[in-house]
Amino acid sequence: MTFLKIEHLQFRLGDWQLQVCLRAERGDCIALIGPSGAGKSTLLSLIAGFDRPDDGGIFVQEQRIDSLAPAVRPVTMMFQENNLFNHLTIYQNIALGCHPGLKLTDDDYELIEGALKATQLGALRSRKPADVSGGERQRAALARCVCQKRPLLLLDEPFTGLDPRLRAEMHDLVDALRKDHSLTVIVVSHLPGEIARIADTLAFMHAGTIQEHGPTEATLTDPKSSDLREYLRFTASG
Repeated sequence: MTFLKIEHLQFRLGDWQLQVCLRAERGDCIALIGPSGAGKSTLLSLIAGFDRPDDGGIFVQEQRIDSLAPAVRPVTMMFQENNLFNHLTIYQNIALGCHPGLKLTDDDYELIEGALKATQLGALRSRKPADVSGGERQRAALARCVCQKRPLLLLDEPFTGLDPRLRAEMHDLVDALRKDHSLTVIVVSHLPGEIARIADTLAFMHAGTIQEHGPTEATLTDPKSSDLREYLRFTASG
């Protein structure tokens, strides 16, 4: 059974239109690459429920979700802004993933401890977000996503503000959490060479459509689309 099916999805914004079909299996990591304005973040917003499509359908494990409110979709999303609450500790911010009122069960406590260990934040659990580094705040936001126990994780360039070494560490952490929790991940990136370390496939978006989608290595080394070839030349030179 295909885990995620996006069928003939359409979304109009003035004269601009997104038209996408996409499939993913459970545990896949798909990287959305392409120029600014191609529709990558818009596609994530449609999957998460922050925008509603004009036509088409989004299915997760055969359940249609495009009419559901964001809060009840089997989806969690992480943005460039970590959206941590400054008055709460790192532990409490992560625990919000389990319950918005911090009413935690024994299973929740166990899940939070596992997330703290996986993200190496155990020693920082009592600190406030202002008292940790940017990379540590992003790890806390990622741990909170894991604690929501939703099988589809969307990443809208959350690590762009980090230096290359920290980005690589965060990509490796995402990969480890994906495998440990059987997550399906869709990540937006403007750095195809970096995201290739964790992506099973690359989907190149251009002008609101997916022009090319295939295995990461083959897509990078033998692109079929002239737009993709030009994009890869530009990102390599930049």
